[in-house]
Amino acid sequence: MEGNGHVPVLLNECIENLNIRPDGVYLDGTLGMGGHSARIASLLTSGRLIGIDRDETAIRRAGEVLAPYRDKVTLIHGNFSNTAAILDSLGLDAVDGMLFDLGVSSPQLDEAQRGFSYRNDAPLDMRMDAGESLTAFQVVNTWSEERLTKIFFEYGEERHARRIAAAIRAAREKKPVESTLKLAEIIRGAMPAAALREKQHPAKRCFQAIRIAVNDELGAVAAMMDTAPDRLRPGGRLCVISFHSLEDRIVKNGIAARERGCTCPREAPVCTCGFVQTLKSVSRKPILPGDEELERNPRARSAKLRVAERV
Repeated sequence: MEGNGHVPVLLNECIENLNIRPDGVYLDGTLGMGGHSARIASLLTSGRLIGIDRDETAIRRAGEVLAPYRDKVTLIHGNFSNTAAILDSLGLDAVDGMLFDLGVSSPQLDEAQRGFSYRNDAPLDMRMDAGESLTAFQVVNTWSEERLTKIFFEYGEERHARRIAAAIRAAREKKPVESTLKLAEIIRGAMPAAALREKQHPAKRCFQAIRIAVNDELGAVAAMMDTAPDRLRPGGRLCVISFHSLEDRIVKNGIAARERGCTCPREAPVCTCGFVQTLKSVSRKPILPGDEELERNPRARSAKLRVAERV
């Protein structure tokens, strides 16, 4: 555990793959509780760490964890999708390493009032940035049945998406769906008996889908992969931890596009499309948590770390 008891996922693997130099400049684009950042900062002497998070509560709490390193750390309230613009605002052309942990932080899940959890009753919110306007309440109560079906199927990979969306539409016609437990009850009631015998909570996939929609999480990951790698110095490392297949696919494809993106026909004697390789994978397969970490932190079970180096 680091600092306040938070357990950073794949911490040692991230630190090892970032190849941290004491005088380097590093970016943690998803600050969270500051666990990864604290370890990075502890290895810096004249170097600098930029910590970004869209959740102001996370900024405040991570600031407490990082207080011993305040002379080396700059904290920014912002979205990691805007990494390039944030670096511009700080007068930084490039950094020596970037880390993005795409998971929802423990406090967001554990603090009932945030509305992320299907186990505690709270208003439907799910905003990572309280300054944003779109909430889970609006998604659940104003989006069409067809649109709900689409996000449940695509973002939650929920097999019973159509049945659940229909049940939500029927329920909200009588009365707005206002709380997390009411939504979870509707989802449970729409699922067939066989699905209710699965180990995971019946509402897990739909809650994930709504959270992704509210925070435009996939759009943020795609924007980050489009622009952030260009701000790495040659030899700098990009480390991205994802927790579900949709995120991982964006990261994997983003690395691949910069690694072998030539579009010329195979029979062409030379490249004429102008592609220049900018990244190379450090490991072809994602790095997964070991048994010891999984025993210590069950929330790490779906984590995948992909690492690429700027060439």
